[in-house]
Amino acid sequence: MNVNLRFLAGALFMLPVMMIAQSPVSGFMKAKGYGSITASFSSEKYDEVFLVPTKVDGVPVFNEVQTTSYSLYAEYGISDNFNLVFNLPYIKSEGEATPETLANNGFENERKGVQDVSLYGKYRFASKATPNGMINFIAAAGIETPLGDYRVDEELQSIIAIGNRSTDITGLAIATYKHNGGFFATGQIGYSLRSNSVPNALLSEVKLGYAASKFYLDAYVANQLSDDSGVDILGEGFTGFFPATRVNYTRIGFNAYVPVYKGIGVSGGYSNYIEGRNLGDADGFNWGVTYSF
Repeated sequence: MNVNLRFLAGALFMLPVMMIAQSPVSGFMKAKGYGSITASFSSEKYDEVFLVPTKVDGVPVFNEVQTTSYSLYAEYGISDNFNLVFNLPYIKSEGEATPETLANNGFENERKGVQDVSLYGKYRFASKATPNGMINFIAAAGIETPLGDYRVDEELQSIIAIGNRSTDITGLAIATYKHNGGFFATGQIGYSLRSNSVPNALLSEVKLGYAASKFYLDAYVANQLSDDSGVDILGEGFTGFFPATRVNYTRIGFNAYVPVYKGIGVSGGYSNYIEGRNLGDADGFNWGVTYSF
């Protein structure tokens, strides 16, 4: 396997799930002793919200919301078959509420801070050669837990909270087919156990792409299906505590990565929700710089 290809897998997953609704781990493995560190920036904006039963124009109170994230992501090969993945984001969420609304309700148009630190391990437990490529089977598990002191109990102000203050334990099963010519397909499915009244969720993702020494490109569909313990915003049982809402989504997007100089590469991507429940209909962009070693 070309050494450059070992660096590609970690380069496109440098953003928190909150921002891009994408799996925190890739379907590729880094070789023993190889790693990467990525500094990234992402931004998403929405002025429509997927409520139940229909999507509505305008975000309650804040009219429009823009969320930006600065993230540090790292992946390292403990062995050829076992990798560790780390992510820590700093997030700023900004609303567009009028001065009158802010003054009358004691609200603010901004919330920012360190969000949730995450640590995942992934293990390649089987590989199977095919006439024109290889199939890898990977199991991954990890924990995400709040590191910052952000709040989620501010009722309508929490529309622009930067997270759920939930500790999540997630397990994933991953299969990746890589053709000798560079084309690949990855499928993931998993389940996330969540605290702080956040509903547990079934997670899945399908990704198609091309990985070579000169560039990487993928397109994906990611889904979340929360269990029915959650409530709908403004629906029966809703008390104003937004982490308890049932959040479902289907999101599509693409990512690209290009090595530029001596282990340094740049990446970018775009994503969009095509359907959802109790979340904003956001378009998102991301950019990153990766150092591979």
